[in-house]
Amino acid sequence: MQEHYYELVVKVSSHHELFADFLADTLPIGFEETDNGFIIRSEEELDTIMWGLEQFAEALQKALGKSVEVECTQKKLQNNDWVESYKNSIEPLVIDKFYIHPTWSDNHPNLINIVIDPALAFGTGHHPTTASSLRAISQYVKKDDRVLDVGCGSGILGIAAMKLGAVVDACDTDPVSVENSIKNAKLNNLEFHSIWEGSASNLDEKYTIVVANIVADVLTFIANDLKKVMAEDGVLILSGILDKYEEKVLNAYKDCKITQRIAQDEWVTLVLKREK
Repeated sequence: MQEHYYELVVKVSSHHELFADFLADTLPIGFEETDNGFIIRSEEELDTIMWGLEQFAEALQKALGKSVEVECTQKKLQNNDWVESYKNSIEPLVIDKFYIHPTWSDNHPNLINIVIDPALAFGTGHHPTTASSLRAISQYVKKDDRVLDVGCGSGILGIAAMKLGAVVDACDTDPVSVENSIKNAKLNNLEFHSIWEGSASNLDEKYTIVVANIVADVLTFIANDLKKVMAEDGVLILSGILDKYEEKVLNAYKDCKITQRIAQDEWVTLVLKREK
């Protein structure tokens, strides 16, 4: 172990999830999510990541037409007990029936435990889109349901459905996400019925529950794929939607009715069923 390490504290003004996706795609190491940003630790200097974050913020600002600020502070610290400090900073989370915690925390005696190590995961339940999706899964998934998780990320939503007794298939276009989902399922002594790198476009299966926690533009683009794999009385859970893009998403799902709308901060999760 080197004598020193580098800690980069990142604060973002908005679009926390988009920055998290950028870091997940860019970093070869794990990172810690905070309420207003991220903490990245490495034995190598993190100047390149700082530059990349600034460039990403500038690109977002141009794309969205509004201010997106990022503040990066890098420190050189003694490489002694930061791992323990990191572990102590991760708080378990209660979301409806679920208790989400890392491997170094004890199980909850009365809730459904989901084990996720943040260093291995892109989604830990702390972001509003993941939390709202978990609330929807808690309400709608039943034993023996067939569930499809599109854009599975860390696998947390599929794992939650399996904990409720569902049979779960999952996919993601990112191979690292598929790998992490498999690892996190094993941490929970679970296994996906099927999981693959790719999309839901060529499936012939029908699912009781289809969940997709992605972003609004992708949800509109893959709308027909998601609706095609829904069972006749199936439920569609859409998340990752900024409230200002809600109508845009709903326009792509006009043949469905809203069963429930779960809003948290500027994010919206929609529970849809087919119109009859």
